[in-house]
Amino acid sequence: MRYIRYAFLATLGVVLFSIALANRGSVTLSLLPEPLAQLLGLHYSINLPLFVIIFGGIGAGLLIGFFWEWMREYKIRAAASRAQRELAQSQREVRRLKGKQNEDKDEVLALLEEAS
Repeated sequence: MRYIRYAFLATLGVVLFSIALANRGSVTLSLLPEPLAQLLGLHYSINLPLFVIIFGGIGAGLLIGFFWEWMREYKIRAAASRAQRELAQSQREVRRLKGKQNEDKDEVLALLEEAS
């Protein structure tokens, strides 16, 4: 299984490297469209290779997706945490009630009842 994973990662690396080599031409990335930039006076742009923009877009999409899923699963995590607290409280209550039930009994008999 480990070799399959290494083969997959090597193949992925070769594919990404070939994409980077094929798209290494320089492109201009502007903050705003030209008419809006002239209106506001913000002419911020940067020249980058196309593969940097492609990989950056993929990375940004992954980060946004991971964050979206983390936010979506908040209710599930909160419910699991609440259920865990209720379970711990119930277990403490059962131990406390068993202790009260076995207060006046012999210690050996109380241990035998607890085990069954």
